[in-house]
Amino acid sequence: MDLATHTGGSVSVSDAVFGATYNEDLVHQVVTAYLAGGRSGNAAQKTRSEVRGGGAKPWRQKGTGRARAGTSRSPIWTGGGATFAAKKRDYSQKVNKKMYRAALRSILSQAAADGRLKIIDSFDMDEPKTKVMQAKLNDIGVEQGLILLEDVSEATYLSVRNLPNILIMDAEGVDPVSLVRYPHIVTTPAALKIL
Repeated sequence: MDLATHTGGSVSVSDAVFGATYNEDLVHQVVTAYLAGGRSGNAAQKTRSEVRGGGAKPWRQKGTGRARAGTSRSPIWTGGGATFAAKKRDYSQKVNKKMYRAALRSILSQAAADGRLKIIDSFDMDEPKTKVMQAKLNDIGVEQGLILLEDVSEATYLSVRNLPNILIMDAEGVDPVSLVRYPHIVTTPAALKIL
């Protein structure tokens, strides 16, 4: 399979990676699992049994005319425990390597089919200049996008760092959420080989 570059050339890529059918359910599952893994899950509240105090019965069972009460830490009392207290939990979901890779292939194939994948011969910067990088991105019509390179140099990273809605990363470290989140994926032929 051949993909056209921005300069008019073409790059030969694997059909297995860029010719896969889009599996929406799989992509959703992998993206959801990826985001769930980032949740801290450290919410902590106390139930009626964990709140300090409330050991003695506030008043006798009968004869006062008031509603019966066994503790002052009941959830309906001020200062009482939470009815269904939030506790620490692990939100992470298991995703098999095969599923993860298949989801990445699916996203990349869809991006190539939709024209979201933009291939540039070189993206290296000699010195960190945000204005020059902005001009490069404007030339290819990218206001929001993900830049995937085989190796991100410090000058290139510094040139992109201050641009809003632009994320730069190594092709090896790409994740499904970044691929889905950005409307354009800008990459080089060398980075495509890693993908």
